[in-house]
Amino acid sequence: MTLAGTAAIGARTAGSAVARVRRDPRLAVVAALYTVAQLVFAAPGRSLAWDESIYFSQVDPRSPAAFFSAPRSRGVTLLGAPVAAFTSDPLVLRTFLAALSGLALFGAFAVWRRIVGPGTSALAALLFAGLWVTVEYGSQMMPNLWVAFGAVAATGFFLLTVREGPRRRYLVGLAVAVGWPTLVRAPDGVWLALPLLAGVLLVRAWRRWRVAAAIVVGLAAGLAEWIAEAYARFGGVWERLADSDAIEGGLGFSWNVGNALRSADGPLLCRPCDVGYPPVAHIAWWLALPLLAVVGVVVAARAGRLAGALLPVVCALSLTASYLFLIPYAAPRFLLPAYALLALPVAGLLSAGARWVRSSPTPPRIVAAVLAGALLVGHWYVQGEILRRQIGSAERNVGEYRALADALRRIGVRPPCLVAGDTQPIAYDAGCASSLRSNLRSDASQASGPEVVRAARSRAVAILVPPGGSAPSYAPGWQRRALTGSAAVTGWSAYVPPTGLR
Repeated sequence: MTLAGTAAIGARTAGSAVARVRRDPRLAVVAALYTVAQLVFAAPGRSLAWDESIYFSQVDPRSPAAFFSAPRSRGVTLLGAPVAAFTSDPLVLRTFLAALSGLALFGAFAVWRRIVGPGTSALAALLFAGLWVTVEYGSQMMPNLWVAFGAVAATGFFLLTVREGPRRRYLVGLAVAVGWPTLVRAPDGVWLALPLLAGVLLVRAWRRWRVAAAIVVGLAAGLAEWIAEAYARFGGVWERLADSDAIEGGLGFSWNVGNALRSADGPLLCRPCDVGYPPVAHIAWWLALPLLAVVGVVVAARAGRLAGALLPVVCALSLTASYLFLIPYAAPRFLLPAYALLALPVAGLLSAGARWVRSSPTPPRIVAAVLAGALLVGHWYVQGEILRRQIGSAERNVGEYRALADALRRIGVRPPCLVAGDTQPIAYDAGCASSLRSNLRSDASQASGPEVVRAARSRAVAILVPPGGSAPSYAPGWQRRALTGSAAVTGWSAYVPPTGLR
């Protein structure tokens, strides 16, 4: 056989393998199930939460833009822009995001099919999609899940590039996969890029300038808007970082692992994190995940696949550093990128275990397989219970926001209007502004007392006061109006100008 004939056979074999990878439906099934789970459990009946209302108001032409503080990144607003062009209906937004996150799950883990195989990539996607926090945030307009998708894709494109050569599509994919997380959450993009650049520098086989260039280009593109806004609104990059530091409670070494563990099954924001530790059954997966990932790296190393297992772990450690050691509070969503990345070596471990059982199905191996299956089923049951509880809590919160907005409308607060106080989602639901200075620095996130009084000359203004709250000292003589409606507004009141609402 000639050399050309051998090469042709090799090309046909490789093409056939690629075709089989593309035809494998398991990852698509996982993505579809993930989307359906969101539409059934997480999306219906929920208006926008606090942070979501801030992000969505930036692109919603039917509502005043809320104050956008220094730590936030504008990329998140792009997620809702296609919906905002047509409607402000939360159900439409959630349905759109559920479908979009399902596609993103598929796209991110599809990059890994050529590295670990279609079965293992689908299993990794299933492990990640099966977490309550992944389902909870799939249909929400929040940054961390989208950082997770970008991190999975970036590590995959990086390995493909250094293993198969710097093909154009891999380099473009790497740049986009680094740029997108940076655009939606600038600090996380930096924490993702650092270990990738370190890999290019430290690993001899990975020293390719085009790989480093793709990472730098992606990082720069993602940071461009953040830097431009830093100068336009905050006085410069260092000033914006200083504002972020103040809002985050002071960035510096802080042992935050305990807070992250306390919030592993909620609350959605643990600040201050004064809750107790969850039941052991609720956090067993959280404790087991890093251990299983380490075992997965060891097994992969013995099989000659160390890079594919170790790189996601290193990137996961980098992305969790700021959340575990630099801030004093926690939220379950903060660690979503780490969960997504660690799912890859854990899936590799489970796949190796399945091959071990199939190679010689002796009774001990069958028992091990049954035990592993039972643990997975128990894990998903616990995740479902936590998801049900968290969704119920979130629905109560946003239900209260809607009820208060409806109560304000009943006393005549209608656009153009201002709702004063720490009231952002309530103001958004009422179609009102919550700040008069949304384009200034973080210490101007709420309108001052004199500004509220002056605003009452030209628009409807109400000062919202919670149960047990005192009358606003800066508005003497304003009339107290008790809010009525559902039980959620019991005890709440609003102070309006003595001349009434305009």
